[in-house]
Parts: sequence; structure tokens; C-alpha cells
Amino acid sequence: MDKPLLGRRRMLELGAGFVGAATLAACAPAARIPEGSAAGPDAGTGRPGSAAPSTSSAAAVSGTPAPRVDVTSGSFTTKFRPDTPTGWSLATPVVSGHDEAKMPVALFLHGTGSDNRFLFDDLGIQAVLQRYLVDDGTPFAIASVDGGDSWWHPRADGTDTESMLLEEFIPFLAGQGLDLGRFGLFGLSMGGFGALLLASQGKIPGLKAVAAMSPAVWSDYDDGLDGAFDSPEDFEANDVFALRSRLKDLPKRIDCGTDDPLLPSVKDYVAGLPGHVEGGYQPGGHEEAYWRLILPSLLSFLGRQLA
Repeated sequence: MDKPLLGRRRMLELGAGFVGAATLAACAPAARIPEGSAAGPDAGTGRPGSAAPSTSSAAAVSGTPAPRVDVTSGSFTTKFRPDTPTGWSLATPVVSGHDEAKMPVALFLHGTGSDNRFLFDDLGIQAVLQRYLVDDGTPFAIASVDGGDSWWHPRADGTDTESMLLEEFIPFLAGQGLDLGRFGLFGLSMGGFGALLLASQGKIPGLKAVAAMSPAVWSDYDDGLDGAFDSPEDFEANDVFALRSRLKDLPKRIDCGTDDPLLPSVKDYVAGLPGHVEGGYQPGGHEEAYWRLILPSLLSFLGRQLA
């Protein structure tokens, strides 16, 4: 196996430099897409709020009669992230002839030092989705939710973002009328690991595809991974390398930049995956510019699988 180019502890921190402080309270305006007050949690339930949050529309692609993309945001409290407000965002296409209440949805998992708004404010997913729709892509919604630096699995401190997704946020998306029988999962860096882990566990019945950008994956444990796993036993319980066989029949896409320090580990992971794997290794690093470059083709992949 190729050796990583950087120490593992440094690679755990790769995502942190690309995003400022996380904005967890969704009532605050977004940095680039203004939004007003958003839904709060249902009283006493700890579930994502059911009140109608504010809505903003992505600007139309210049010179093109593009469909509208509505973006809603909110926050909720959850027992799986004690004392921490959990923000969420949802981009929903409004396309003539398509019923929003029966639209498939893809869930994005963010990287370290980030939050649910990174996909929207830094990578501009609204505009990417709109251009995809202009090219007659199958309409689907895109959701994102805060996970902190939990690495999307249960932790010794009581944080359990995996259960938050399965027991609270995904059911919330169903409550918005979205079609969970056509569900996609994607993420980057830490979130790429989380997407591959959750897909491998087979806990989402309607999952049709998984995609990972620059996933932070490793084949073995050492002390440099103590931020991602609580112990060697915790690593073993969430070892995506050991779970690869479970992805045999699931459509999958994995991308990584050729200048990314994670590239050797990603190649090692992909080499042992059964079945066809879309994506590849393109010029770029562990950075926003690279992720923006591959987002259009990643959305096309998800759209084909969710059609």
C-alpha cells in the first residue's frame, strides 16, 4: 500500500482551513445567500422544526430560462448532540411538470471544521444544481445538516450523529414530502468517510447511490487518528475498508485530487471495492477549487441513479 504524504493527525485537520467559524443557529443570515428567520425545533421533541422556514431562490443562470431552486434553512435540538444547536439546509428545485412532494433527495455530509452551509455558501451548490436542471437533469432535492467534528459515527462523549441522521433528520426529510425510496448520499473529506460508512452499513432502505469527494479513509489505526476514532476498537467497529464488500451492488462514485495527501489511501480503498466505481483522480488538491470542479459531474451521477 502507498504511504500517506502527510502525518495522519495533519490530514484530520485538512478540512478545517477552508471554512470559518460554523454558523449553527439558522436564524442568522447566510454569508452569500440572504435568508431570514428559520424554523426552530418542535417544542419538547428535539426534532427538526416543522414551522415553515424562510425561503430564498438561487439566481438564474445568466441568459437561461432556468428552473427555480428554493433554499430553506433551520435548526433543531437533538439528544444526539447535547447542548449543541444543529443547523440544516435544503435546496429544492421548482420545475414545471415535476411534483415537489415526490422528489428524490440526496444528503450531503460535510468535512471537519465545517457545517451544513459549506455546500451552499462556499461550493455554491444552488447554481450547480440549477445548471444541471437546465441540461434536463432529473430534479432532486439536496439536504445538508450539521455534524460537528464527530466523524459521523457514535463517539465516547455521547455524540452520535449517525443516529441523529437515521432517527431524526432523514425522517424529517420524509416529512417534507421527499421520496426516501430514491435517496442519495454524498460527502467530502470527513463527510466522504461518513457517506461510505453509512452506505456500507445498509441502514437506509431507499439508498440508491453513494458518492465521496476526497474521502478521509485509512486501512489501519494509529494514534494519529485519535480525533476520528476513540480507540482501536472504535476504528475496527467503523472500518470502511472491512465493509467494502457490502457496496458491491450499490452505484458508487469516488473522486480525489492528484495533489491530495489522502490520494494513496483513497486509491487503496477504491482498489478493493467490488463492482464498478465511477469518478477518478483529477488534477487538484484537498481544496474548494477541486470540489467545485467535480460537483457538476457528481450531481449528474446522483441524478442518473435517482431517476
